[in-house]
Amino acid sequence: MKKIIVFLICVLPLLVCCDIYNNPVPYVKIDFVIYPNDVQYYRLNTYGGYEYLTGGVNGIIVYRIDEWNFNAFDRACPYDYEENESWLYVAPDGLRLIDSLCGSTYNILDGMQLGGPTKYPCRRYNTRFDGVRLRIYS
Repeated sequence: MKKIIVFLICVLPLLVCCDIYNNPVPYVKIDFVIYPNDVQYYRLNTYGGYEYLTGGVNGIIVYRIDEWNFNAFDRACPYDYEENESWLYVAPDGLRLIDSLCGSTYNILDGMQLGGPTKYPCRRYNTRFDGVRLRIYS
């Protein structure tokens, strides 16, 4: 009996927690490189700069956090990603992502939901920057 109770205490929180990260936006395999210092991506030359790129489900938002760190999120809102008019965009304050259709808001630093009808974070992609090339991949 004690083994069952210990098992439930250890496993139950994991099962409840996992639902938060079970993102409804489909997984899409991506793997490409951009050069942030290129004129084409001039907005990524400053901290807090961002660019909209093609790829993923509804496009990708790349955001520069600091000299070496970038975030990349899919522009598909987890709440209404199947709608054609739904796109995430960077808010005028540069700190949030907002869905154009349902109005859900997300923190641009970690993709977690801040408000609106959504209950899932943004679909996040991996980034790796070597000082010249920024690799964005899933």
